[in-house]
Amino acid sequence: MIDKDRLPRHIAIIMDGNGRWAKKQGLARMFGHKQGVETVHNITVAATRLGIEYLTLYTFSTENWNRPKEEVDALMTLLVDTIVKETPTLMNNNVRLQTIGDIERLPEGTKQKFLGCIEQTGSNTGLTMVIALSYSARWEITEAVRTAVKLAQDGRMRAEDVNEQLVSSLMTTKAMPDPDLLIRTSGEYRISNFLLWQLAYSELYFTDCLWPEFTEEEFYKAIVDYQKRERRFGKTSEQIRK
Repeated sequence: MIDKDRLPRHIAIIMDGNGRWAKKQGLARMFGHKQGVETVHNITVAATRLGIEYLTLYTFSTENWNRPKEEVDALMTLLVDTIVKETPTLMNNNVRLQTIGDIERLPEGTKQKFLGCIEQTGSNTGLTMVIALSYSARWEITEAVRTAVKLAQDGRMRAEDVNEQLVSSLMTTKAMPDPDLLIRTSGEYRISNFLLWQLAYSELYFTDCLWPEFTEEEFYKAIVDYQKRERRFGKTSEQIRK
């Protein structure tokens, strides 16, 4: 059912519901996060098989630092273990790893292993998997404004130079296209401070599936739904069909 000629170039996913899935099973929240890692693996392989160019995963927000310390510490350990385990798979599937977010807040050991994986996969030419880690859109926009002010103070920019292209060039996603499709799992209907600038014209797809239950088939359903929509970008249907 998927039209390979009309695939979204960039899919972004808010991976929600790990904790609720674990609670349904009578397990601790960390079991949900571990199962969520398996889902990441499966969806990455599916995206690679289809030929998706960019897959951005909302992994850990700046707000998540406010969770109980034991959960945050366990998540950081899980992140390191996953990076070490999955790097050979990324290499075998020609996947390039990138990140967006304030990674300076990460524990030093976690950060170094993460950067090492980014470097190791840097020459891969297939899917670019972007991990949004210690990320929030308001943080990103605030950093962009701070950079713009500094450019102006240094005499390298004038007020009249500010336009959409300039703002986009100051975002952490400047090297990639905006998402064509945003998927959010777990039945929530929020953007949750994720890619607010970049999602201006993205198609939004919400599913009741909790992230650990989100299968390849569910991923394909989202893409089929996306392909049924008419993307007008402010134009009329008649203009698009010309």
